[in-house]
Amino acid sequence: MIDFFKRLLGTRLINQGGDHVSSFNEQQAQEEDVEFIDHGIRTIALENIIGSVGKYHDFDSRFRPKRHVSGKRFKEIKRTMREGGALPPITLYQIRNEYYVVDGNHRVASAKELGWTDIQAKVVELLSGKNTMENLLYIERKNFYKATGLIGKIDLTEVGKYKFLKKQIQKHQVYLAGVSGRDCDLKKAAKDWYNTIFTPMTAIIASGGLNKYFPKRTISDLYAYISFNRWDRSANCRYGIGIDQLIPKNMEAFRKQMLEKKTPDYPEMKRNVTAFVLINIDTTTQSQVAEKLFVLDGIQEVHSVHGIYDILVKMVLKRDFLTSDAETIAEYVDRNIRRIEGINRTHTIIPGMSKVKDVFTP
Repeated sequence: MIDFFKRLLGTRLINQGGDHVSSFNEQQAQEEDVEFIDHGIRTIALENIIGSVGKYHDFDSRFRPKRHVSGKRFKEIKRTMREGGALPPITLYQIRNEYYVVDGNHRVASAKELGWTDIQAKVVELLSGKNTMENLLYIERKNFYKATGLIGKIDLTEVGKYKFLKKQIQKHQVYLAGVSGRDCDLKKAAKDWYNTIFTPMTAIIASGGLNKYFPKRTISDLYAYISFNRWDRSANCRYGIGIDQLIPKNMEAFRKQMLEKKTPDYPEMKRNVTAFVLINIDTTTQSQVAEKLFVLDGIQEVHSVHGIYDILVKMVLKRDFLTSDAETIAEYVDRNIRRIEGINRTHTIIPGMSKVKDVFTP
């Protein structure tokens, strides 16, 4: 392998000067403080098998046999696999989420060529004991998955957050035991927590578009941040909407609220914002401008008025909970209204308090 520990420490391995799969053996002497863990037989995605322990020069970067490799053996193995014949599991070394073939290179090559997506393998994992942030996060994630059974369901990018979620699940475990009067297994509590608390909350976060403000963070990261500040820290975060009505200050109260709803009915981290815009135009274009305004999404009413302004529009926009009313309205006016030909200037009015009567219909 090209600098073995670069992979353990999070740097992507790059083939330098050769069209072949990655090597496991190069610079293997540098393997310091590594623990070997036998995971037995597992089903492994072929896309995660990226290299070979000893025969990396025999296969190209797409794991196809090179010309000097015996084509007869490869064809025989591929025919056996195509016909459903019995072959033993391959053997792999695992480094984080990637795998290297110890035994079974031809079977991997055949499976990929046959269009398989996974394969049975005996897996031995190599865990580095070095205390890099990458390694600590990987080990923390691995321990969380093992304890909770939520394998692959939660992706966090910060050390310490898996431990926080585990504590949250343990609190939920105590709650469920208290409600039922029976002991509750941690994995059972984790499953209930995932379905009734984590999933609804992340659905609300996703529908609110919050992740666009944090491109380097995952939805799971945002869940950890919001739930910590809302339920553990009890911080008075000003999100810009009625957060008290949206997310109760108690995790179990939130769960109870979500159990009463179906998934499409989860509340959104958005609210309506109403504003009025007075518009001065070239009088010869009044009807054309009015028509263009009326077809815009968000515009509810268009009125012709007298005075220094010629048109009054009422708009109702949706904004997420991190954007202010003024930002949402200003962006909309600039991108949609002011670009209409014939408009000279605008004046925006944002109501502070409103009272609306039902319209009388005879």
